[in-house]
Amino acid sequence: MRAPRPKVAVAAVAVAALAVAGCAESNREEGSSGSKKDTLVFGVAGDPKVLDPSLASDGESLRFARQVFETLVRPEEGGTKVTPGLAESWTPDAAGTTWTFKLRSGVKFHDGADFNAEAVCANFDRWYNAKGLMQSPDVTPYWQDVMGGFAKNEDEALPPSLFKSCTAKDATTVDLAFTRVSSKIPAALMLPSFSIHSPKALQQYDASNVGGTAEDIKYPSYAMEHPTGTGPFKFKSWDVANKTLTIERNDDYYGNKAKLKTIIYKTISDENARKQALRSGDIQGYDLVGPADVDPLKKEGFNVLTRPAFNILYLAINQKGNPKLADIKVRQAIAYALNRQALVDSKLPPGAKVALNFLPDTVEGFNPDVTKYDYNPEKAKQLLAEAGASNLTLRFHYPTEVTRPYMPNPKDIFELLSADLKAVGINVQAIPLKWSPDYLNATTSGNKHDIHFLGWTGDYGDAYNFIGTFFDRQKDEWGFNNPELFAQFKDADTTADPAARVEKYKALNKAIMDFLPGVPVSHSPPAIVFAKDVTGIKASPLTDERYATAEFKS
Repeated sequence: MRAPRPKVAVAAVAVAALAVAGCAESNREEGSSGSKKDTLVFGVAGDPKVLDPSLASDGESLRFARQVFETLVRPEEGGTKVTPGLAESWTPDAAGTTWTFKLRSGVKFHDGADFNAEAVCANFDRWYNAKGLMQSPDVTPYWQDVMGGFAKNEDEALPPSLFKSCTAKDATTVDLAFTRVSSKIPAALMLPSFSIHSPKALQQYDASNVGGTAEDIKYPSYAMEHPTGTGPFKFKSWDVANKTLTIERNDDYYGNKAKLKTIIYKTISDENARKQALRSGDIQGYDLVGPADVDPLKKEGFNVLTRPAFNILYLAINQKGNPKLADIKVRQAIAYALNRQALVDSKLPPGAKVALNFLPDTVEGFNPDVTKYDYNPEKAKQLLAEAGASNLTLRFHYPTEVTRPYMPNPKDIFELLSADLKAVGINVQAIPLKWSPDYLNATTSGNKHDIHFLGWTGDYGDAYNFIGTFFDRQKDEWGFNNPELFAQFKDADTTADPAARVEKYKALNKAIMDFLPGVPVSHSPPAIVFAKDVTGIKASPLTDERYATAEFKS
């Protein structure tokens, strides 16, 4: 899970919500009077961009979606294995291109509509038949990452669609047909972006009517005010002005009912302010705990949960932005110049490690035998000289006003990496930009960036979700065209035999590190913290924590 795609301006929505301070105070009063506390105020680093997960890729939008919506399959609690969701079981045909899903019965959407096979097909047909701005990669990023194109591509650059059709065989049986075998299926279907929405609400609130322009996208009211799923919580209100988003228990949920009545997400962009709000009791939890705060908060008795490291921080090199960067020797020099171990030791949390591949070593396909670029400033200087680039100047973009699981303090990371580059004679032009949309616009499109750092938290436990997301086709972030590498990705993805596919991913990881489109920097185990009396939540490597089981200890 990366950041939101760039060029998205969210239309303002003013929906009444309870003021967070009042809710937090009420929560404390309930506790002091001896009654059961049932409202959790959670501090988040940024506002969600949109409430329709089909149109989202940012962490805060997907955090909300995971509590309100459900998918056909979902990750195991605390892990990455595919387990039942709205589907109880799934089976491929002999060719591996059609999957039959047996659905749960007795499930209803939050608006009272029935969940059934026709509802599933209505959702897939909506995505597949998208038109206009719904085909923009800024609007349907995950559909395009997983499925490619649409029924009728309006941009010739879009690839053919992996998805072919959805057939409701009966109320609880649905066939999903694909154009070829793909390693992404069924695991990718547990992404929140493939959440199943109420067809009634989608129609009532014109959910696919995305307006505006590519530079100024206007979302329909469904995506901002009426998200309707089947989950244990349902949407209540979004107060944009007061930076609060409120969800409440779905008392008609088919499974175990949520123990909390209300969850309020409160945007507090400053990490220290989130920490102080927790200590004062104004919030009862927050994500992305600073590495230096983990042990102190534990000693104070707070419930600190550390997620397994299922992410990657990387330094991206844009070969299109600066012709010198198309020289492999220059890219190798940059890699040898970076003291990544020093960064891990000084700026990242305990358990962080230097990255060898662009994916964690817990993902099948990881290859320990790739070309390694250990810290060697003298070799970096030699390579720059051989490339005629001893006076190289690079525009180094880094983000401000953001904290990410793989990137706890961007300015500190920038200062360390830029010092390493300067030490080997590379001139660095610092370009700090606000995370969204400025930084994302500058680094994932166009050719004005030379180097920058960004990262990814895995969505599911498959190598393609990491390296395929980055390198399976030509992309503006990296600015290179390598048909041979792209062909290797297509071959690996269409390999039906899992063992053979893993070996092809290993070969891909070796090819990537030889080509060196960027430098994998580190993997970090991010932490999430809750108040001393909050229990029942299990850390997830996919940030798929389940708040339905959360409660306050009496």
